[in-house]
Amino acid sequence: MSGSFVRRGALLLAGCLVLGVGVGMLLTADLGSDGFSTLVNGVSIGLDVPFVVANAGISLAFLLLAAARGLRPGIGTLTQVVVVGFTVSWTLELLDTPGTVLGQGLLLAAAVPVVALGVSAYLGAQLGAGPAESAALAWDPPLPFRWSYSGVQLFGAVVGWLLGATIGPGTLAVVVLLGPDVDLISGLLGLDVRQVAAPSPSSPPPGPRRLS
Repeated sequence: MSGSFVRRGALLLAGCLVLGVGVGMLLTADLGSDGFSTLVNGVSIGLDVPFVVANAGISLAFLLLAAARGLRPGIGTLTQVVVVGFTVSWTLELLDTPGTVLGQGLLLAAAVPVVALGVSAYLGAQLGAGPAESAALAWDPPLPFRWSYSGVQLFGAVVGWLLGATIGPGTLAVVVLLGPDVDLISGLLGLDVRQVAAPSPSSPPPGPRRLS
């Protein structure tokens, strides 16, 4: 196994851990979840199916949509789903929702850049994208990821809300800020979040490339 692949694997794992902590912080703030989670919750409510079933169905649909546009899943796709899921559960056990609205707002303000850092790192490993990120990256080009990602989050939030899920300031913050934050952080770190092709362990790491 090449050293390059080991480094990219470490970046993938670290990014997923940071992303899971950020999502846990977002959910603990209790001011609204991200658009993808809102969509899953809405489908679960609207179709009266367990959350895990709705999550699996929507994830598969998003990945199939991305594959239809030439973006195939990689080992990072499965890693993201598993590691982020466990890390979110662990974070929720450690954190308590603040007792004041100010405390909730501060936790939310801290959560969004943490989520953006996690997304930037795990996608920057170029080993595959999770469902929501795949659906957004599949449209870059022609639409830059910072806007396609916001579009996916907005779609999830609106459809989920129409199906009965709740939204809040946290949902709006993710829709408006997360895509541009990922663009900013990935650029500062010299990471390219776009998944050009499903990589192999022997493939060389991508060079830094700013999102258009």
